Amino acid sequence: MTSSSESVQDSPDSQNSPEDHFYSTFIVEYIVPQGPEAEAVFRRWYDQMVEGARQFEGYTRADLCPPLDCDDGVVKWYSIVHFRTPQELNYWLKSSDRADLLEQGHDTFLAYRYKSFTTGLEGWFSSHTGGAEQHSLGPPPWKQVLAVVLGLYPTLMIQGMVFSALGIMQTWPMATSLVINNLITSSILTWAVMPRISGFLSFWLRPAYRLTTVQTNLIGAGLVFAALGFMASVFNYLT
Repeated sequence: MTSSSESVQDSPDSQNSPEDHFYSTFIVEYIVPQGPEAEAVFRRWYDQMVEGARQFEGYTRADLCPPLDCDDGVVKWYSIVHFRTPQELNYWLKSSDRADLLEQGHDTFLAYRYKSFTTGLEGWFSSHTGGAEQHSLGPPPWKQVLAVVLGLYPTLMIQGMVFSALGIMQTWPMATSLVINNLITSSILTWAVMPRISGFLSFWLRPAYRLTTVQTNLIGAGLVFAALGFMASVFNYLT
């Protein structure tokens, strides 16, 4: 399948200064269901998106690359959109026209992410539902909080029990012992605890840009709360 592109000629104003030729690029990865019908629906939606972008000042070109077949019945499509300047690209990105088209695309693609260059919005953005853009590829904040508590709680409890039993830092000034404790706790979390928690809960924390079902969210949260409850009962018994 060959790539497709849309382009327009630069306006006369684009010849006025080198700044007008500092082209800014917007790369999007769309995850679309497999099948000719889904492809046709996506292409029609994409053509609308390009036509809408073309109406904005500074639009230069849009390319749709050949799709990449993936596992689990999905296809990845890559779109590259160019504007003359970061300001013009940002204006389109933040426009209500683009927001409306993204809303219409909810049933067209499962998820998407993008990277913008020289737009003032650097970095990857992702949405697991194809809706509002999030400034991170990481899990939602509430999942991060639960995962950190799951690792931090037993680390603090065991560390405190060991230090108390061995009499470590018992007579130190509070400010000094606190900073040493924090360094030890952070090191244990970073290199020992959190990598294992992230691996165990990867199905829940990192769904690889795919839809996270309610069932998956409930299972992940349930495991965290069950583990916290079990550990609390154990530590209560030990102390």
